[in-house]
Amino acid sequence: MGPGKSKGRKLPLLPLRGLLVYPSMVLHLDVGRDKSVKALERSMVEDHLILLCSQSEVNIEEPTEDDIYRIGTIARVRQMLKLPNGTIRVLVEGVVRAEITSYLTNDEFYEVMVKELPEPDNEDPEVDALMRSVLSQFEHYISLSKKVTPETHAAVADIDDPGRLADVITSHLSLKIKDKQEILETIDVRERLEKLLDFLNNEREVLELERKINQRVKKQMEKTQKEYYLREQMKAIQKELGEKEGRASEAEELRSQLAESGAPEAVQEKVEKEIDRLEKMPSTSAEGGVIRTYIDWLLSLPWSKQTEDDLSLSKAEEILNDDHFGLDKPKERVLEYLAVQQLVKAMKGPILCLVGPPGVGKTSLARSIAKSLNRKFVRISLGGVRDEAEIRGHRRTYVGAMPGRIIQGMKTAGSSNPVFLLDEIDKMASDYRGDPASALLEVLDPEQNATFSDHYIEAPFDLSKVMFVTTANAMHNIPGPLLDRMEVLYIPGYTELEKLQIAKRYLLPKQKRQHGLEDEQLVLDDDALLKLIREYTREAGVRNLEQQIASLCRKAAKTIVSAAEEEQPAAVTVDTKRLTEWLGPSKFRFGLAEQSDQIGAVTGLAWTEVGGDTLVIEVTVMPGSGKLTLTGKLGDVMKESAQAAFSYTRSKAEELGIDPQFHEKNDIHIHIPEGAIPKDGPSAGITMATALISALTGRYVSKEVAMTGEITLRGRVLPIGGLKEKSLAAHRAGIRKILLPKDNERDLNEIPDSIRSDMTFVPVSHMDEVLQHALVEQQSVQKAGTPIL
Repeated sequence: MGPGKSKGRKLPLLPLRGLLVYPSMVLHLDVGRDKSVKALERSMVEDHLILLCSQSEVNIEEPTEDDIYRIGTIARVRQMLKLPNGTIRVLVEGVVRAEITSYLTNDEFYEVMVKELPEPDNEDPEVDALMRSVLSQFEHYISLSKKVTPETHAAVADIDDPGRLADVITSHLSLKIKDKQEILETIDVRERLEKLLDFLNNEREVLELERKINQRVKKQMEKTQKEYYLREQMKAIQKELGEKEGRASEAEELRSQLAESGAPEAVQEKVEKEIDRLEKMPSTSAEGGVIRTYIDWLLSLPWSKQTEDDLSLSKAEEILNDDHFGLDKPKERVLEYLAVQQLVKAMKGPILCLVGPPGVGKTSLARSIAKSLNRKFVRISLGGVRDEAEIRGHRRTYVGAMPGRIIQGMKTAGSSNPVFLLDEIDKMASDYRGDPASALLEVLDPEQNATFSDHYIEAPFDLSKVMFVTTANAMHNIPGPLLDRMEVLYIPGYTELEKLQIAKRYLLPKQKRQHGLEDEQLVLDDDALLKLIREYTREAGVRNLEQQIASLCRKAAKTIVSAAEEEQPAAVTVDTKRLTEWLGPSKFRFGLAEQSDQIGAVTGLAWTEVGGDTLVIEVTVMPGSGKLTLTGKLGDVMKESAQAAFSYTRSKAEELGIDPQFHEKNDIHIHIPEGAIPKDGPSAGITMATALISALTGRYVSKEVAMTGEITLRGRVLPIGGLKEKSLAAHRAGIRKILLPKDNERDLNEIPDSIRSDMTFVPVSHMDEVLQHALVEQQSVQKAGTPIL
């Protein structure tokens, strides 16, 4: 049936998706939609004609009138074949353009009234010129594009009809359906050729630009770029295969860790940016490793992870008492903190500073505090730290940069509220690399440490929930601003009785376990333990005592093993006799008090970093010209005390019965034995004055008296520190009477009852009182100024 017979008639409509058919085109179509199949069937029943119109949107399954273009092509169905999958393959031939005038009501398929749009005759000479331009541009397009074969140009060049030429060329271009529809709807041939020429020009420009870009990229591509390009291709292939390899899987894993990290939003954004950077970076890049290390640090920190405190006071007290004997004040402070935590629920962690001599249990007490609170424990030693970066970390610009010890400790703890021990805080130093003590100011300030900034992490980290415990042997070595931020708990030395209990309860059982000894295999009686404490150790703590007990355990182990080889009973009892056999002669003489009253020799009390000690200050007066000699490795403060004592004696010479011209006729030598040990401090003034007056007056000093206190030029006695340690040393030395400054009377309640009941403490406020208690009359009194040889 010819096309003329279809004019103004109804035809079945077949909507096309992503496809457009021009007149004179022959092509295969696969039809699967029910309405489309029924439209084909109606066409085959009647005259094999059907209207082909394109959909404006490809994805619409049930198009409406608005979704289908109004102008399409009437086509003749040449062949129809049903495929095994249910679709129908048809061969159609475009006949003529046509416009839909109206849609007819039909539920089975689309049926429309159409009006043919035949091409008008056009003998315009410009059309021939346009045809040549179009063919020339199409040839250029073919040379640039790899999608059209040169044979196509030969087939197109033989077409004489300008309208058909435009349709065929358009069908070979990679244009959008919208642009192809525009050519289909242009009925005028000249106008159609002009539009096609515009499209060809645009396509040619795009293809030329693509070729330039490809050439430029090809020239610039070096080895690393090639590797990156290949890696990207490999990633795409792996993605298609469903494999997870390389940076993509690494980034995905890091993002899942980030989601579980509980980090603040600002930190999460920072990590996300770093992960994006890492993902775009080649795996061989050195910077990639730096970024990965940084991300790992940020993800490994306990931003929101924390342990739940065990707030039971009775349980905490039991743990503290089981682990340590004595140390009442520090234990009381921990229990107070727990009690407040129960009431407040969210208290800032206190910052405690445990100050005391070595071996008194500062570090182990911090460990016990963590155990009693059910918190994680982490310890760092600050001894010898000189670099500020040790605290705050290095900036990431440095090779091998790492966070500081604080952040490292938090990572080790794995919790945002551990007990954090800063050991030996008084042993820090500073040099050209900065002052670590100043860097600690922020860490140990409860008002600032909620936003602690580490140079490496570059994000604020909350330390306010951390319970910081610091340890030091001496307070005077801690910088003032740092000390001001801490609550000082002083842990003094132990008394003999305390050492005895500690040895029996803790040290001996511990060393037995470490040396593989059963309880009954080694028995150390109390007399032997006391002898060990008195004559083989001299310390404020118990570290040397533990070493001596370890030595006994080793010797016992040897004895037991030897006995077992000879099949003899394997048990050892250590008494005082065996103690001397195993450890040799006593290292220290217990009871250092003088055996008799002396002239010019006075027992003074000193404080050292390892506890209290007794010092005998000796004065000798010899004929001479008034020279004052000081020996015994004395510090500046002690030398000044000696000068003050000398000036006071001169000013009181007549009252004391001393020749007022003694300083012109005699040389005076003040000496403190144990010269290898440095001595300094403002507490030997009255001791040196008493020794000097004793030597000049020839009066004896009581062997039972020891003293401590500073002297002024007018004879006033000034207060001193470390009274408890000095009292323990005096008791250990067998002294029974201590002269102390009146202002130190308030410190007597710190001295254990066992010491106070065994000694007499005499507060003095002036040198006259000191002499009254220290000097005694003897039957044989020397003349004033007589040298003591």
